Amino acid sequence: MAGIKSYIEDSVDELKNKTSWPTWSELQSSAIVVLIAAAIISLLIYLMDSAFGNVMKVIYNNIFN
Repeated sequence: MAGIKSYIEDSVDELKNKTSWPTWSELQSSAIVVLIAAAIISLLIYLMDSAFGNVMKVIYNNIFN
């Protein structure tokens, strides 16, 4: 049981004293970068899905008509 207590104490000490936390402005700018990247990737996936769907419609219409 002493090992668990020591582990928790060491973990708390490392989080308080040895970890560098980002500032609020760094956090905001990183969040904006992630938001923009997610929007771009979502748009690309939507465009690829739409294009593939249209290609499949053309193929199915030519085969079954």
